[in-house]
Amino acid sequence: STFSGGEQQRINIARAFMVPWPVLLLDEPTASLDDANRKVVLELVDEAKQAGAALIGIFHDRDARESVANRQLDMTPVDLTAKELLQC
Repeated sequence: STFSGGEQQRINIARAFMVPWPVLLLDEPTASLDDANRKVVLELVDEAKQAGAALIGIFHDRDARESVANRQLDMTPVDLTAKELLQC
């Protein structure tokens, strides 16, 4: 049998939180989720953070990102030469 995008996302999240990992790599953890499941996932992520886990994630959802992030790095592409890039 196959799963919808939201079902597969919930399965992946459940698998990720079975072990208290010290680092969580999150790639759009709330994508394809309805509001109720989105809230549950963000609570799980916050609980892991409060327990000491480091979070590294990609969040296009600004509200989700701001609810769990302490620091953010903007990865918006810019036009720089190699020399300018090395000076950053």
